[in-house]
Amino acid sequence: MTRRLLGIAFLLLLGYLFFSPVPIEPASWQPPESPGLTGPFAPNERLAAAEVLYRGQCPQCEDVDADSLGRVYGASADGNIYRFGPGGRREVFAATGGRPLGMDFDSLGRLYVADAVNGLLRIPDSGRVEVLATGHGDLPFAFADDLEIARDGKVYFSDASWRFSFDRYKLDLMEHRPNGRLLVYDPATRQTELLLDSLYFANGIALAHDQSYVLVNETGKYRVRRYWLSGPKAGTTDLFLDNLPFFPDGISQGSAGIFWLAMISPRNALLDGLMPRPFWRKVMVRLPPPFLPKPRKYGFVLGVDGEGRVQYNLQDPQGGFHQISSVEEARGYLYLGSLGDNGIGRIKRPAGE
Repeated sequence: MTRRLLGIAFLLLLGYLFFSPVPIEPASWQPPESPGLTGPFAPNERLAAAEVLYRGQCPQCEDVDADSLGRVYGASADGNIYRFGPGGRREVFAATGGRPLGMDFDSLGRLYVADAVNGLLRIPDSGRVEVLATGHGDLPFAFADDLEIARDGKVYFSDASWRFSFDRYKLDLMEHRPNGRLLVYDPATRQTELLLDSLYFANGIALAHDQSYVLVNETGKYRVRRYWLSGPKAGTTDLFLDNLPFFPDGISQGSAGIFWLAMISPRNALLDGLMPRPFWRKVMVRLPPPFLPKPRKYGFVLGVDGEGRVQYNLQDPQGGFHQISSVEEARGYLYLGSLGDNGIGRIKRPAGE
């Protein structure tokens, strides 16, 4: 009887793993072979010098920013945006009631926020939250992710996925369909315009130093896409960086023509191997969470120029500050956000190489 029961249980388990419904319809994709940590990505320990500020006071602060007074802001997993003043004093600048992610200040000192739950927000110094946009056309934002404000006040932002919310982001990566969007909001008209759709997990946003294009990270394809805003290529798109060895997350405009690119975790060989095999990705989704691949603790930040060439390569293989999701340059330092740590990383901006 015991053997019979074990056999039935085994058949039921196989039936569950192979045939039970899943929330994804995965597409087949053959990823390019990873370049690995070679050439411009060669391993080093330069990021190991990073210090962790506000330890234990900023849980999973995905994005960070600094205002004109040098105060540091962190978008926390608990729905708060924390502000750290002189001496590290913490206060709740605003409570969004959702999951704040990307942040940027406009010329009037108002903080704009991409909130994965509530959409595009604006917060003046009073801390009062104003909802600006929650969707475009017939599609609400399921995962407003990152943003940057142009000199003319327009807000360029990403909706990582119109199908999967922040707490289900792994499902979007496992499905591997182009569910992401690049959009722009005009505060003067209060209108939102779609610039690009069919993006694979649209993530970090950065404007060119001359405002001629906007960059958007496609985390699901290990690349950075460029959308031209002006000039002879206006309205077209091309690739700025392709086939990165890590998942790119945030990207930001730095000084001296540099873009800072946060590399949140290494590519996973198992996941790459399953990408051409939709059936087995469905099986993986059915597994309990402890059996699913986990991000490896590794610190990695790139500084690239306007041609997409790597000028700075900062790594910490030990992951002292890890799952780096954003980089913000301010007052000679790089401030680092993280989805895996509790605090804000900081390291001096490297000198020219």
